[in-house]
Amino acid sequence: MKTKELIHKGSDNIFADIGATHPERAQARAQVMFLVSDIIKKRGLTQKQAAAILGIPQSKVSCLVNGRLSNFSMDHLFELLNALDTDVEIIVKPKTKEEKSATTHVLQVAFS
Repeated sequence: MKTKELIHKGSDNIFADIGATHPERAQARAQVMFLVSDIIKKRGLTQKQAAAILGIPQSKVSCLVNGRLSNFSMDHLFELLNALDTDVEIIVKPKTKEEKSATTHVLQVAFS
């Protein structure tokens, strides 16, 4: 006998879909973590080389490239971006009238 599977379309934020507290912030942290990992990958760095540049143990680099969000605060991720010679700019502005509530977003400039 076949069973019907229910499929629910998710939103653009997996953290909201799973009921995380402050899903926009969690998604922003995940995006910044991805940027750090992507820079490491694009530079062809080994985890050991990345650890030396970032000033963290190789085991933490492993956590970083494997997306273990709980191991890194946003502030720490900003420090890691700076260690990789990447500027971080933070813009704080009032929400628009069209927005229901204020949110957190990560805007990325293309890296070559």
